[in-house]
Amino acid sequence: MRKLLYIVLPTLLFTLSVLCGACSAMRDCRKVNIELPDSIPGMTDTASIADVDWWTFYGDSILNTLINRALTHNREFLAAAENVERLRQLYGVAKADFFPSVGIQAYAQRENTHYADESFSGDNELGLKGVLSWEVDLFGNIRWAAKKNKAAYAAAIEDRRAMQITLIAETATAYFNLIALETEAKIVSRTIDTRAEELAKAKLRYEGGLTSELPYLQAQVEYTTAKSLVPVIEKNLETTRNALALLLGDFPGKEIEVNSAGHISVHPKYIPIGLPADLLTRRPDIRASRMRLAQAGASVGVAHAARFPTLSFSLNGGFENDTFGKFFDSPYSFLSGNIFAPVLDFGRKKRAYKSAVAAYNQAGYEYEQVVIEAFRETADALADYIKARETSDSRTALRDAARKYTDLARLQYRGGGSSYLDVLDAQRRYLDAEIGLTNAIRDERIALVLLYKALGGGWSIDAPVSR
Repeated sequence: MRKLLYIVLPTLLFTLSVLCGACSAMRDCRKVNIELPDSIPGMTDTASIADVDWWTFYGDSILNTLINRALTHNREFLAAAENVERLRQLYGVAKADFFPSVGIQAYAQRENTHYADESFSGDNELGLKGVLSWEVDLFGNIRWAAKKNKAAYAAAIEDRRAMQITLIAETATAYFNLIALETEAKIVSRTIDTRAEELAKAKLRYEGGLTSELPYLQAQVEYTTAKSLVPVIEKNLETTRNALALLLGDFPGKEIEVNSAGHISVHPKYIPIGLPADLLTRRPDIRASRMRLAQAGASVGVAHAARFPTLSFSLNGGFENDTFGKFFDSPYSFLSGNIFAPVLDFGRKKRAYKSAVAAYNQAGYEYEQVVIEAFRETADALADYIKARETSDSRTALRDAARKYTDLARLQYRGGGSSYLDVLDAQRRYLDAEIGLTNAIRDERIALVLLYKALGGGWSIDAPVSR
């Protein structure tokens, strides 16, 4: 009968702990409700560009090298990796709480007393003991704590992946901005050379009495206007290089190579987007928010379990004597079991539980908001890319038309069919069209980068962080 009791009682206690710790802990928590839209305009493909590895997506060896440098040397990204390691170790600490702790205690002490009306007395005590202590996970407090640390660790992993996506996108954006600025600088430099020649010709015609002073002054204005663009472009080039250097973990001033024909390998005429539900698994920020929701749920479990009794055991064994003589002939052992049940705490634990429930509900709303914002960001990024592509096409047509207009205006001016003002106007329009096309190409590339980021592209579970 006694042996049967030893078997049945632990089983009952374990069953009770599971029922109390798992089933009732979340009873007061709000159920998270995410009803995903059946479809989003443009999101109808089973495939997605987010499934493409970032080094394949960009396909620019120089840009890939820069991204790899950023992932290797960016201090914020390295700090995120250390945070993942920190939480991994804390999760290991929480798992170790399931097991007993064992230690060794060696001590020597002497107590001297001299009470009133009594003679002086001394009490020596020497001890060498092993100590084993263990708290039984009776109502799931240790189990919930381990789940809490595991969720925090998983959330940190997703945060690092989200940072990787952001870092890649920011590096690519700075790179394409730098290409556009260097292209603009070349256009302006070429324009300055052309207008310097035009100015010299206008001066000769004016000094030779072939024209009035007005064309000469107009040529001076156009030449000076073109030169005035240089300081602004140089300033923007410097700040963009510095921003890119910061992303790469470098100090400002280092020369950064770019590919003037920088491109993205994905064909821009058709961009597979994927299905709406795919965002929940692709985007690390959504996954991180879901892990924080799980962490908040585990905190509810911890607070719930704290309202129930705790059961712990302690075993001390070794040697104890008042002298070294025959020390090892004086065995010592002590076994204790302790049950602590809160009776009156004036509502502390109940309020702590309700606070944890409120924190869980808050995390649930935040998770729902993250999901909604992810869909909004994706829809915006898709619309931006479509319009940026249309703008790039129209800017290309405008540049080609402006070039023809300039050539025709020069021919007519040489033939006496138009004024010099028409030539200057055509040149001005052509300069604006070239710079506009450069910026439109930049905007199209960056829009595609942001779409790739919005879809969760730039990381994969199996791929290394750097390549």
